[in-house]
This record gives sequence, C-alpha cells and structure tokens, in this order.
Amino acid sequence: MRLGLALGYWGRGPNPDHLALAREAERLGYGSVWTAEAWGSDAFTPLTWIAAHTSRIGLGTGIAQMAARTPTATAMHALTLDHLSGGRLLLGLGLSGPQVVEGWYGRPFPKSPLTATREYVEVIRRVLAREAPVEVAGRFHPLPYTGPDATGLGRPLKPITHPLRPSLPVLLGAEGPKNIAQTVEIADGWLPLYWSPYRTDVYAASLTGLREGFMIAPMARAQVCDDVAEGLLPVKAMLGFYIGGMGHAARNFHADLMARMGFEEEARRIQHLFLQGRKEEAIGAVPDAFADEISLVGPRARIAEKLAEWRKGPVTDLLLTAPDPHTLRVLAELNT
Repeated sequence: MRLGLALGYWGRGPNPDHLALAREAERLGYGSVWTAEAWGSDAFTPLTWIAAHTSRIGLGTGIAQMAARTPTATAMHALTLDHLSGGRLLLGLGLSGPQVVEGWYGRPFPKSPLTATREYVEVIRRVLAREAPVEVAGRFHPLPYTGPDATGLGRPLKPITHPLRPSLPVLLGAEGPKNIAQTVEIADGWLPLYWSPYRTDVYAASLTGLREGFMIAPMARAQVCDDVAEGLLPVKAMLGFYIGGMGHAARNFHADLMARMGFEEEARRIQHLFLQGRKEEAIGAVPDAFADEISLVGPRARIAEKLAEWRKGPVTDLLLTAPDPHTLRVLAELNT
C-alpha cells in the first residue's frame, strides 16, 4: 500500500506549510501529493507550483470538479501539467453535487450523472489518445456542438500539442454503488470519500472485476497525538460540514453514504442540526466511532494497529491529510 499526501483545499488563502509538506513527503518516499478544489482555489495551479519544486512525487487532483471545465479544457490542463512535470500527473475528477454545480458554476446538474461522467471521461480519453479529431455524439458533452443555438461552423479538432502520455491515469471520485461500479469499468482508479477498513462489505458488490493496476485511493486524516478525542476533532468538523452542509436536505450524497455505512440515524441528525444553523451541535453529533474508523489518529502504537487493518483490504494508495512533518515520518516508518 503506497502512501500519498492529501493537502485538501485552501482556506482564506494559501497554506504556507503545503509546499514544505509536499517536499518532505517526496523525501520520505510518498508516492503522490494531491490538491483539491471547491468554490475557492483551483486544483491545478497549486499542483503546478508543487511540481516546480519537486522531481519524483506523483501529482494528483483530488478532485478537479467536472462542472468547472469542459472535458476538453480539463484534458488541456492535464496534458500541459503532465508535460511540465515529466509525466507525474494523476487526473482525479468528480461530479460534485447540485448545490455546487448549479449554485457556483451556474450549470444544470445532470439528470443522468452516470452518463455525464462517462461522456466526460470519453472525451478526455480521446483528446489524450490524439488518434483523430474528437467527435462525440454525447447528450451532455457533444463535440462538435450542434445545439439549437449553434452556428453550424464547428468542426472536429484534435490537440495541437502531442500528449506526453496518451494513457495518463484518470481516477474518479464516486460515492453511489452504480457510480462506483462504473468507475471500475471506465477509470484507472477510484477516490473514495470515506473508507472504513472495518466495513469493506459496503463496497464489495461495486468492486467486482477489478483490473490489475486499478487504484483505490481513499483519503484519511492522520495525526500522531496523545489525545485521541482531540485528534478526532478535525475529522468530526469535516464530517459535520460534508454531511450537514455539502448538499440539500433532500439530496446529499455524503449523508447517504454515511447512512449506507451503518450510521443512518446519526447522518440525518447531523443534517438536521447543520441546516438549522446549529453547526457546533452538528459537529458534536458526529459519532466518535465513525470518525475514528475512517482516520488514523492517536499515539504511534495505536496508529500502527489501525494501519495494519487498512493494509488488509484492497486499498492501493492511502492519501493522508497529515498536518505536520512528524506524522508524515511516523506513517512512512510504519508502512515499510
């Protein structure tokens, strides 16, 4: 099981520690470093900055939002950064949800998310293959565009720039069972939002027929500390925000996932409190047991025991949101 460093989103501004953490992760032999985007900083620019200050570590978007760019624009980002980094890019993509897609990007959330995702990946694959001008008779991403307001002058094109790697890895963030099953079919890897090594049966049906080399790369908070309860507070804050606020009361993919993992009553309570504006109570309602299952927090010996459980399952890459170099070093030592 390889280790990766997940830097997550920026907050009010760039985190001054991110570059140092990325360079330390490379020195320790971590396989990859990942950046994120929501409705603030983008994923590709910080990754390019990190690429310029490192030489070996893989560079992952975890995740780039599909609604933010057309698939051809995403393919251009990918082939450009892959060239500049010497072939280190891992293209992680996600559909996001209606609240962000319609509220921030001003686009309709697709009525058929699976079809929209499949088309998006197909366009990227064709751009990177550069075998012929790209023509896709898609419902959501047709090329050329032939809608009622088209000029009729569009013509199929292929990229001027020759991609460095036509088979650049594409990974998808997916939560629903059908979405995960499609990810196994069309992508090179899967980026789970929550993964519990104690509940792998939740995903078993969707993960049948895994191809050799397919990446399963969940993110997990890691922190070496004496006080487990205190170390879990950032995990609970994240869960409270995602489950309570990243979606509508009637359509929240994160809450649905927590429910499928055996915490349905708790998930609905978190939603209820968060949407009432009672955010601190919502965070407090996150069960310690759930937060602990999906993270690696506590003294070194405790983390070693938990890490052994993660290594038993199908996870190929464990992407750690680790706040300090000491935690990165301890995890590297324990994973040898």
